Amino acid sequence: MVTPGALRVPLLVLPLLLASGQKNSTSEPNISELPRKVCLGIINMDLYETFYLRSTAKCFTKCKQSKYKSCDLGNLQRYWVDYETHLVEESMTETVDLSFLKTSVKNFSTNISEDVHFSLTPSQLPRQVMEDEQKPADRVRLPRSLFATLQGSRATVRLAISVLDIGPGDLFKGPQLSLEDSGSVLNNRLVGLSVGRMRVTGLAEPLEIAFSHQPQPPNMTLTCVFWDVAKGPTGDWSSEGCSTEPGAKQTVCHCDHLTFFALLLRPVLDKDTAQTLTRISQAGCGASMIFLAFTIILYTALRFYWQRFKSEDSPKIHVALSISLFLLNLTFFINMGHVSKESYATCWAQGAIFHYFLLCVFTWMVLEAFHLYLLVIRVFNTYFSHYFLKLSLVGWGLPALMVIGTGIANSYGLYTIRDKENRTSLELCWFKEETAISALYVTVHGYFLVTFLFNIVVLGLVAWKIFTLPSATAGKKQRQNCKGALTLLGLSSLVGVTWGLAILTPLGLSTVYIFTLFNSLQGIFIFSWFITLYFPIQSTMSSSSGPAQAEHSHTMSHE
Repeated sequence: MVTPGALRVPLLVLPLLLASGQKNSTSEPNISELPRKVCLGIINMDLYETFYLRSTAKCFTKCKQSKYKSCDLGNLQRYWVDYETHLVEESMTETVDLSFLKTSVKNFSTNISEDVHFSLTPSQLPRQVMEDEQKPADRVRLPRSLFATLQGSRATVRLAISVLDIGPGDLFKGPQLSLEDSGSVLNNRLVGLSVGRMRVTGLAEPLEIAFSHQPQPPNMTLTCVFWDVAKGPTGDWSSEGCSTEPGAKQTVCHCDHLTFFALLLRPVLDKDTAQTLTRISQAGCGASMIFLAFTIILYTALRFYWQRFKSEDSPKIHVALSISLFLLNLTFFINMGHVSKESYATCWAQGAIFHYFLLCVFTWMVLEAFHLYLLVIRVFNTYFSHYFLKLSLVGWGLPALMVIGTGIANSYGLYTIRDKENRTSLELCWFKEETAISALYVTVHGYFLVTFLFNIVVLGLVAWKIFTLPSATAGKKQRQNCKGALTLLGLSSLVGVTWGLAILTPLGLSTVYIFTLFNSLQGIFIFSWFITLYFPIQSTMSSSSGPAQAEHSHTMSHE
C-alpha cells in the first residue's frame, strides 16, 4: 500500500509527553493516558518497556490505508528495527514473550565449532535446537562461518532472534506490495536476526530460514525477501542477496546478511505466459475489430435502407458501444508496440487514451443495461427528451472527466509486470507504478465492479421476465425458453458479462486464459447480436419476442 506522507505533531509538547511517561511515575500509565498520535512513531521513540511495545503494536492494525491517517510508517518501521538493536546493545533482557512478538537473545562465542539452529514455531519463543534434535518445519540455521567473521572485533557476540506479527495494516508492506494485486507478507510474519549495530553482509556461506505454509494456488509465488531500510523514503522489501528454494508446504530462504526477513506471496506471470496471453488477446482483438467495423458499416447502411432506423435508440447505443470497443482494441494494439522506445510524454498520452476508451466501454455497457431496464422492466413512462444525446454526454463525457482528474494527478506512465525472478514480463503505457493503488484501483477496478454489479442485476431481472412469460402450450413454452436463452446470450455480450470472468482469474492460470479468450471476442458477439436483431429486418421483426422485439417497438427520444 502506498505509504502516507509524514504527519506533523506539535514538537513543543513532546518534552511534556515524554516526561509524563518516564518521570515521577512508579507504575505504567493507563491506556487512557496514551497520546492519540502514538502511531506517528515519535511519542514512543526509544522507549521499549512492555507498555510502550504494546501501545506501538496497536498501530499494526490502526495503520491501514485510508482508515487511520495519524500514522508515519517510516518512524514505526524504524522503531521495530531499532528495537532489535536495543536488545543486543543496551538491554539485559533474554526473552520477550508478547502476543505479537517472540524474541530470544543469547550470547555465542565467535569461535563456535558448529552451526547454530533455532526453531521458529509460531506462537512460541525461538528456541535453540541441538544438532541431534529433529529439525522443526519453521527454523533458522546460522552457519559457524557467520560467527567466525566477527572474531576480529569481539570474543563473544550477542544475537537476537525475533518473530514479529505485523498484522493486517500497512506496516512493513512497502511500496512493492502496494503495486501488486493480492500481494502480501505470508502470514504477516517477520523473522528478525540482529547482532546489534554491526552490519553483517556478504556472507560466504548464507544463513538458512525455513518457512512452513499451506500449498499455494498455481498463479501465486513465494519469494524470499529482506527489509531494506535504505530503499525508498521509508524502506521496502528487496530480494538482493537472497535465493528462494520453493516447496509445496515449505519454502527455504538462503540469505547472505542479517536483518528482518519474510516470504512475499505474490501473483506470478512469467514472460512466456505473458507473451502467450498477449498473442491470444491480439488475435481476438483483431477479429473483434473486423466485426465491430462490419457492425458500424451495417448500421450506416441500414440508416439509408430503413427510414425508421434513424429514430431508433437501441441500434445507436449498440453502435456507440461498438465504436468505443473498436477504439479500445486499436489503442491496445498500439500500446503493445515498442513501449520501451517511447518518450515519457508519448507513453503518458498512450496511457491516458487507453484508460479513456476502457472507461468508455464500461460506461456504454452500463448504458446498455440501463436502456434494457427501461425497455423490459419499467416499460411505461420511459419517454425522455433528447434521450440519446443525454446518454452520449454520459457515455463519452464521464470517462473524460475521470481521465482529466487522473491526468492532473500525473498518474500515467510506464507500467511493468514482473515474474517471480523479478524479471520484466511485460511493459505497457498505463499507470505509473507508484500511483497504482490510488488511481488504478479507484478509476478502473472500483468503477468496473460498480458497473458490472449493476449490469448483472439488470440482466437477472430480464432473465426473470423472459422465463416467466406466459405461453399457451407446453411446446410453445419450450420454444420460448430456447429463444429466451439465446436472447440472454446476446444481451450478455452487450452488458459485458465476459468481463466478469476477471473475478475468477485468481483461481488459476486456466481461468486467465478463458477470460482473455472470451473477453477479446466481445466484438464478434456484438456483431452476431446486431445481425440477429436487424438483418433481415422483416424476418427479425416477425419472429423476435421479449427483449429483442422490445428493441424494435420502443422509440425513446425525439431529436
